[in-house]
Amino acid sequence: VQLVESGGGLVQPGGSLRLSCAASGFTFSRADMRWFRQAPGKEREFVARISWNAVSTYYADSVKGRFTISRDNAKNTVYLQMNSLKPEDTAVYYCGYAAYWGQGTQVTVSS
Repeated sequence: VQLVESGGGLVQPGGSLRLSCAASGFTFSRADMRWFRQAPGKEREFVARISWNAVSTYYADSVKGRFTISRDNAKNTVYLQMNSLKPEDTAVYYCGYAAYWGQGTQVTVSS
């Protein structure tokens, strides 16, 4: 299993970023996928989840209405569109499948 996140960076408050996670080594089209994040000095926390067929999505209260999880099963990729970013969204963002994680991508929200 390999999960490779990309798309992080530095953005001003109120800005947007789209994260991508390219997956391989398993049947992506049958896999529920998740995004998590970990801020400095804090535990990793759940951000969003999407079912294998994209019918069902679920979000942490802290990102609901601002973030959107989506997927392209033809590309074996899951996305996280992040809008109206806040400084408290600063963290390393990870995509996850079962017990597997990617290496993460840093998102920094700062003016």
